[in-house]
Amino acid sequence: MLLLERGPRFRDHEFTGRELEMAPLLYADSGGFLSADGTMTLAFARCYGGSTVVYTGTSLTAPERVIRAWGVPDLEHADLVTRSRRYLGENNVHLLPPEELNDNNRLFALGARKAGYAVEQFPVNVKGCQGSSLCNLGCPNQAKQGTNRVQLPAAERGGVEVVTRAEVLRIDPDRSLAVRVSPTAGAIGLPSEWAPGDYRVEAHVVICAAGTLGTNPLLLRSPLPLPRSLGRGFTCHPALIIVALHPQPITNDVGHPKSFYVDRGAEEGFVLETCMYFPFTTAKALAGFGPLHSAVMRAYQRQQQILVLSTDRADDRNRIGVDRDGGPVVHYRFAPDVVAKLTRGNRAAARICFAAGATHVHAPFADPPLIGARDAGRIDELIAARHWKPGKQSITSAHLMGGCRMGRSAADSVTDSWGRVHGVPWLRVADASLFPDALEINPYLTIMALADRVAEGVRAEVATLSG
Repeated sequence: MLLLERGPRFRDHEFTGRELEMAPLLYADSGGFLSADGTMTLAFARCYGGSTVVYTGTSLTAPERVIRAWGVPDLEHADLVTRSRRYLGENNVHLLPPEELNDNNRLFALGARKAGYAVEQFPVNVKGCQGSSLCNLGCPNQAKQGTNRVQLPAAERGGVEVVTRAEVLRIDPDRSLAVRVSPTAGAIGLPSEWAPGDYRVEAHVVICAAGTLGTNPLLLRSPLPLPRSLGRGFTCHPALIIVALHPQPITNDVGHPKSFYVDRGAEEGFVLETCMYFPFTTAKALAGFGPLHSAVMRAYQRQQQILVLSTDRADDRNRIGVDRDGGPVVHYRFAPDVVAKLTRGNRAAARICFAAGATHVHAPFADPPLIGARDAGRIDELIAARHWKPGKQSITSAHLMGGCRMGRSAADSVTDSWGRVHGVPWLRVADASLFPDALEINPYLTIMALADRVAEGVRAEVATLSG
């Protein structure tokens, strides 16, 4: 078995935790990949271990109502739960004890309860966490148990050959792959296991697990008889950051950054999560310019931060294409209901911050964006959808889904419930591209469960052919 990874494999000591060093090494476009109209940035990693290297390790099981609403034949919620439990165990998923929670997380939990919201704790996949808070830049202490620490090393011990810095340019009808291995060229990270150059790789079964913005462009570049809906139905969780200022310093840059959340997905279409972003990312997320922006950033050590995520819905107008060089292009329009959900999330996050004792809240959907505590009773008036303007607020998403949706046939989908591409049975997909619609929660564990299901299907097929 052969695994081709476009990105490099980093040595443990190369995770420095320095934002301006690690962002361009780990993320496509340094984490600032833009949608086609420039109104949203999309964050996804390119390295050994993929986005599990740069996520926070939050591990939630897919809600039954969401899987049921997908309506994919032969895809049962109970099956995904069973498969998810396997990775909960393998990756040491657990709740952090109270002594490992920082002030940012404690303030969120306190404020949420005071404001009347049900707050829940994230299970996270860490082992020996030292509280560096550098999850989004790759854990420098090797504590986060992502696929780069658990599944990929186990696969290599089992005989899987992994080749890094290897970009698959296309998949041809004869089941061969055109592969280009890039030179190291002085960059950090280990050199590829193969010499730089172009290769032709023959395969019996091909599995695409390059992430939504890797798998879809690869298939679109490939001269295969693929379903017409390929690339369509892209979904994500459009998100923004609420920053609140407190009168005293708070520990928002030590400890695990993401321990609590408020799930209002079913009722109001948003989820709130504790977060901690580094100065450059925080500055980019703030609305406005000049003295107000500077004042908020100078109070960085007194900042409470909340991530507001809106749920969206699959829409064929939201799609992934390719540019002249074959790279991904994401066409996404903000539906009015998504803007309404972000507005409600802004308001809820502001209430939580004021309930936790904040003196000011910076809310991107307010104009001006900085709201003082004396105006906390006017949140619904001050934070409103009328202030929304595409490109004015800094909207981002790291939960990228769809484009190769599962379904009944090529008429309504790209794959079946086992990830087989309709009309090309030797080709499978095993990543978030499979989602027929938004998941509404952090998708990592569901991706793992679906990949496990795809792997089972491949094993059964190979056993039948060899028997």
